[in-house]
Amino acid sequence: MAILAGVPRGHKHVRFVLETSSGRIVLQEATVAALVRAYVSIKTHPARRAIELRQRKGKWKEGYAEFQLLETNRDETEISEVLLEILKEESYGSASK
Repeated sequence: MAILAGVPRGHKHVRFVLETSSGRIVLQEATVAALVRAYVSIKTHPARRAIELRQRKGKWKEGYAEFQLLETNRDETEISEVLLEILKEESYGSASK
């Protein structure tokens, strides 16, 4: 796997390209920012274990993308169970604690 990150010529925002043996995934800066917020929220909170983000369309402040990834109120336990099932299905091995 390789990850490319940068601001392409003619663009204002960072783009990320994840190159895998299965293909490429391109991530927008706003998506990565939402992922980082979720990561920091889980890692720094004493009890929080999972977060779900969903795409929402709206009229935000100027300069913000029309679509944003926003946190839902889905139960953390349910999210954790779904994550575990996906990891089992994808054969990533046993989940680390």
